[in-house]
Amino acid sequence: MSAVDLRTRIDALMPRAREELAELVALRSVADPRQFPPDECHRAAVWVADAFAEAGFRTSLADTPDGSQAVVGTRRCGRADAPAVLLYAHYDVQPPLADAEWRTPPFRLTEVDGRWYGRGAADCKGNILMHLTALRALGDDVPVDLKLVVEGAEEQGTGGLEAFVPDHADLLRADAILVADTGNAAVGHPAVTVSLRGLVNVVVSVEALPSELHSGMFGGPAPDALAVLVRVLASLRDDEGGTTVHGLPGDGRWSGARYPADRFRADAGLPPGAVLLGGGEVADALWARPALTVLGIDCPPVVGSTAALVPRARARLNLRIPPGVDPHHAACALTEHLQAAAPWGVEVSVEVEAIGHPFLATTDGPAYATMTRAMETVYGRPVSRLGQGGSIPLCTVLAETYPDAEILLIGVEEPQALIHAPNESVAPREIAAMALAEALFLQDFGRASRGA
Repeated sequence: MSAVDLRTRIDALMPRAREELAELVALRSVADPRQFPPDECHRAAVWVADAFAEAGFRTSLADTPDGSQAVVGTRRCGRADAPAVLLYAHYDVQPPLADAEWRTPPFRLTEVDGRWYGRGAADCKGNILMHLTALRALGDDVPVDLKLVVEGAEEQGTGGLEAFVPDHADLLRADAILVADTGNAAVGHPAVTVSLRGLVNVVVSVEALPSELHSGMFGGPAPDALAVLVRVLASLRDDEGGTTVHGLPGDGRWSGARYPADRFRADAGLPPGAVLLGGGEVADALWARPALTVLGIDCPPVVGSTAALVPRARARLNLRIPPGVDPHHAACALTEHLQAAAPWGVEVSVEVEAIGHPFLATTDGPAYATMTRAMETVYGRPVSRLGQGGSIPLCTVLAETYPDAEILLIGVEEPQALIHAPNESVAPREIAAMALAEALFLQDFGRASRGA
């Protein structure tokens, strides 16, 4: 089928894509039972399984070791020599954060200025619809064997699918793996992500006093936990704002496409000329160096606080690490740094919550070449090679389990999507364009494998 015919079919399918994305976004599939009922994730898993079953897959729900459910499936093309392609996405989403920060209801897909807003609209439910739209456009004309895995706890970092894959290697084995959980450099500017940072999540806790003490009677000589925590956290940045964790290199260089500072400011919603932290190139800081973020702090809130020394406080930290840095080494380095930075003889404890390995893709295989051609056909411009500041630990597990497979990171999550933040959105034309690119890839990858 020609690219023109496929584009016509996809254009006709986009109203259905919007309707179904609205159904998925309405499911509050945050994989944290402390915040949302687990049934929401189960309903999302069933929705995904049913949708891909209608697209010709034999699907089922697989329990993973962290208690989440992954949707797995297969669809055979009938050729004995057909290559296999694994399609990946995830149906769980980040918590919405403060509803008041949203311009539209977070779990109601809403169109504003040509974009579709809602939690998960891009990350990653928009990518699920990208897969489905590509498959529906192709119909029965798919000359590859297809496999599917859509996980249910990717955003929580609890590692369920990472543990599942090695024990079920044959179930998901493929020649090419399309990890649909990244995106382009900008709307209309195609890119393949070739590098992912790994992560280390820790909770650092300070206990300085047995209980609250009156700040007038004891403040001064007595240490308080919040002051200790502030000093410890401040040690993780240098004067330019760059991350400084003792034992981790902070001078890496990115060799792929640049990320102009002005474009980064615009993507981040910063004013022109705003100071960027760390010094040097944006791409270096984002994709080649460690970056520490304070995710949350437990301490008395301003409203309701009293004139008392705080006896205990804690913070949740997220450390992103570039390819080449071992996450276990990074976890040890961060732990030792935090403990060494504690002032005034106060001890801190560090709990490692989660780790994830960084990933570096290979780009010299036939699947990468086929995808590059497909995206250039769709977008009419060269494909960039990008890094990704986010982490997908599963990619390392896939690379280790299937060393001969090519792993391609693509998707609809360009910078304006504001994934993980309030007002997440997706550009419908990115869903359509990437669905067309995926359809062309599946068609051409299957033909190339038989010398057609």
